[in-house]
Amino acid sequence: MWLLKKLAPDFKTIADFRKDNKEAIKKVGRDFILLCKKLDLFSGELVAIDGSKFKAVNSKKRNFNQQ
Repeated sequence: MWLLKKLAPDFKTIADFRKDNKEAIKKVGRDFILLCKKLDLFSGELVAIDGSKFKAVNSKKRNFNQQ
């Protein structure tokens, strides 16, 4: 935020960036996984990235402990 002086790109800018730099993004992801393997951060058996979003429902009515 400091570097961009609080300039926030819209969804189209981000989508275009991802589309225009597809191969570079794949290479960075691949290099990151290789670095993690080299540092023994994971075994490499399964890597999954999930972009799911869920609406939070945590009102006082719904947040309780049964005793």
